[in-house]
Amino acid sequence: MDPVSGDLNSPHSMGTTIIGVTYNGGVVLGADSRTSTGMYVANRASDKITQLTDNVYVCRSGSAADSQIVSDYVRYFLHQHTIQLGQPATVKVAANLVRLLSYNNKNMLQTGLIIGGWDKYEGGKIYGIPLGGTLLEQPFAIGGSGSTYLYGFFDQAWKEGMTQDEAEKLVVKAVSLAIARDGASGGVVRTVTINSEGVTRKFFPGDTLPLWHEELEPHNSLLDILSMSTSSPVPMDS
Repeated sequence: MDPVSGDLNSPHSMGTTIIGVTYNGGVVLGADSRTSTGMYVANRASDKITQLTDNVYVCRSGSAADSQIVSDYVRYFLHQHTIQLGQPATVKVAANLVRLLSYNNKNMLQTGLIIGGWDKYEGGKIYGIPLGGTLLEQPFAIGGSGSTYLYGFFDQAWKEGMTQDEAEKLVVKAVSLAIARDGASGGVVRTVTINSEGVTRKFFPGDTLPLWHEELEPHNSLLDILSMSTSSPVPMDS
């Protein structure tokens, strides 16, 4: 909504930060948790990493409604696919199904997605599907409004053959950097690690994330900050 005119039909700003990273043995997906509608935070603890199958997950950005309906359709079709074949769908099959729905409805959808997972044929894979439905296999993918602050960081920080611990720390650091700079990203950091051993979800509260340049330490309330910044009152002569 336009804060000046109050026009409910004006475009909404829908910001987020989503990340997918491959490492030596699997993939790590990460996202912030802020769902915004223009300047209004509709949900400060949403989960933007959605399960498609036991071994494939999707990071959602853009319109929450659009990304959720695409995820629901893909999850249903993949379930049917698994029943018919008698084995789990590969990451490539899931990504191509998302691409098909996104491309065929590109004039009506406002969503960018990152597909990540592990299968016994190709190991850990990351696929980016931006607006328009293009399918891109990448060693790492970033999306959402916070991604504009992260391209240079990933060019410097990402390396081939990372361990699981290195990949998880990289994702958490990157999301916290985006949260620090991007007003539409915030809340907590959620990660999902997928490898041959299964799926591991992790949760990082906002007060445990590293602070960056010019960020303030968290306080209990605004009154705490004001009381620390103001000196004791000076007595006045009668």
